[in-house]
Amino acid sequence: MMSTEVKVPVLGESITEATVGQWLKAPGDAVLADEPIVSLETDKVSVEVPSPIAGTLAEQLVKEGDTVAVGALIARIGEGAANSPAQAEAPAPAASTEAAPVEAAPVEAGSAKAAPLAPAQDASLTLSPAVRRAVLANHVDPSSIKGSGKDGRITKDDVLAAATSKTSSPAPAAAVPAPSASVAQLAATGERREERVKMTRMRQTIATRLKEAQNTAALLTTFNDVDMTAVIDARAKYKDLFEKKHGIRLGFMGFFVKAVALAAKDVPSVNARIDGDEIVYHDYLDVSVAVSAPKGLVVPVVRDADRMSFAEIEKAIAAFGKKAKDGALTAEDMKGGTFTISNGGVFGSLLSTPIINPPQSAVLGMHRIEERPVVRDGQVVARPMMYLALSYDHRLIDGREAVTFLVRVKEAIEDPTRLLIDL
Repeated sequence: MMSTEVKVPVLGESITEATVGQWLKAPGDAVLADEPIVSLETDKVSVEVPSPIAGTLAEQLVKEGDTVAVGALIARIGEGAANSPAQAEAPAPAASTEAAPVEAAPVEAGSAKAAPLAPAQDASLTLSPAVRRAVLANHVDPSSIKGSGKDGRITKDDVLAAATSKTSSPAPAAAVPAPSASVAQLAATGERREERVKMTRMRQTIATRLKEAQNTAALLTTFNDVDMTAVIDARAKYKDLFEKKHGIRLGFMGFFVKAVALAAKDVPSVNARIDGDEIVYHDYLDVSVAVSAPKGLVVPVVRDADRMSFAEIEKAIAAFGKKAKDGALTAEDMKGGTFTISNGGVFGSLLSTPIINPPQSAVLGMHRIEERPVVRDGQVVARPMMYLALSYDHRLIDGREAVTFLVRVKEAIEDPTRLLIDL
């Protein structure tokens, strides 16, 4: 049978290799043209490699966790359809016949011995790191899942299907005792477990870059708080009209991006970077917006944010958020950036000291909005307050400049009219 080679595609500028994250198809599986068959992890993003033709996955030439170079041969696709369902299911009766005596013994004995744990232990040996993470995230028992992969291996899709089934239809009462027996047995023996999972290439890169920032830059953080009353009132007043006209919700990030753009005009060093013994100033603002993705924090870039409207900013951020959730961000999406905004408030953070994203020189940290007592016109009143944190490279940015920048952001948020009249 003729076969077509599948090679690692060009992954982006300066990216020469990747790690095999997960095989999405097993040998013998039917694939359609352009259907993803394997997921590759690079320093910045995950990339799904599609099948060049319709046919059958004939051979996997690399394993999950292997490092592969751009252009390397990783699989072969055979022409023609996969095995028929009848052929695929033919071995099942024999497997069931062999397994029957093993399952019958514990039932007759009526006691919890080591034998019932054997299937779960065998199943766990075949779980890939991606499948294990899915099992832990969805709280499902891998021993109760029938694998659809090669040799009965459990795939990520099997785990998600089991989790969906578990949510939509509660398990019968009769099925509860088996897991309980296992838990009780582990508790009685005092067994403690550890699991080693190799860091993804993206997580390794994040760790390296953050440590590099600490080792290279003279990091310092300055704080302020901001009264969010005016922004909250503006959103409440115009959110319906805004969404009706632009098809996107009016969020807080648009206000902060505009405020940063305004403040950067007064303090250009915050939007600059060090290159050797030179300072590079930018007459544009490319904002890296920290977004949470399944495999770590990523920072797609909203380019020319200083020239964008509120609607354009909100649409760009929403699009990046969706792409991050779907694992569809590209290396180009995260290339560049002159300043970063990180919103830890969406996770409940009250205060933090964010780390800059090299070669940038500053990052603004937003936090949760919390009603706190403040003094206004001699009266103690409750106001929705947010702490702001600006971490910066003290080699380039002086304390006076950092404080000035943060005060400008605070003034613009507390009086959004400043954003309109460039004040």
